[in-house]
Amino acid sequence: MVDLNDFANGALAERFNYELQKVLENISDPNTDFKAKRKMDIKLTFETNEERELASVSIQVKSTPAPRKNIGSAILIDRDGTGKTVGAELKSGIKGQTYFDTADGNLKEDTGNVIDYRKQKEGGSK
Repeated sequence: MVDLNDFANGALAERFNYELQKVLENISDPNTDFKAKRKMDIKLTFETNEERELASVSIQVKSTPAPRKNIGSAILIDRDGTGKTVGAELKSGIKGQTYFDTADGNLKEDTGNVIDYRKQKEGGSK
């Protein structure tokens, strides 16, 4: 009866391919769970006139990709000199522990700030 490739001047096939591309990109994204199911829905809504000799068709194609995987981190919570609550991401893994950052070769505080021993030697802070 109807060739879906030609339906609505090819718009149905075009929208299907558009949503399919989004699903395929989502499948290839390593930040999504490979086991998660993705969905595509094609919805055709028919509205006819009283004589039932003509129907308007509304076309909707949508995809439901897999959500991105959850990631985690930790935030150190403390107070500054004025008593205001502040937070900083914990970079070292343990509060108060320094670590060597292999990416830039610097020794850093638990929050990722570089420790400058020259300033400490001169009587300054980190």
